[in-house]
Amino acid sequence: MKIVFASNNKNKILEIQSMLPESIRILSLESIGCLEEIPETSETIEGNSIMKANYITQKYGFDCFADDTGLEVEALNGEPGVYSARYAGEQRNADDNMNKLLDELADKTNRTAQFKTVIALNLNGKQHLFTGIASGEIITKKIGKGGFGYDPIFKPTNYDKTFAQLALEVKNEISHRGKATKALLDFLQNI
Repeated sequence: MKIVFASNNKNKILEIQSMLPESIRILSLESIGCLEEIPETSETIEGNSIMKANYITQKYGFDCFADDTGLEVEALNGEPGVYSARYAGEQRNADDNMNKLLDELADKTNRTAQFKTVIALNLNGKQHLFTGIASGEIITKKIGKGGFGYDPIFKPTNYDKTFAQLALEVKNEISHRGKATKALLDFLQNI
């Protein structure tokens, strides 16, 4: 089975492809000729994933799935949330985003946070949603070289390492994206 993943984020594509069996191959947006920026104007993570999946299905005619992820920090009333990728500006720079978040939390004792991923799947004319949550906390400085985004400052519950320090296999097992992708895979393997 070939299915389009509505993303140009090569890190996400590799991460998800590594979780899939060989029988399911992901096509990137680039490989279907979609070079334009897909609108992400919803106020919710769910809304953005639905918007991206619908864009590809309606404009290109492919079955596809799209995800959106946000980091929700309790002390900041759920921020950065749907604006996680561009928290420090439209340049979407991970270091800038982490620095801004660490500054915002400098005087806060509650550092509880969660990553939330929602995957919208458009398949055979129907839409399905899959959600994954990874709970944890924001630490006070960046640690680790792996992963991407906020991984160097997010320490998952029951672990003494950040997402950026964990092996990809471990991260995939416990991460928000890993959980949502597992739900997607379970669904795809049972249709």
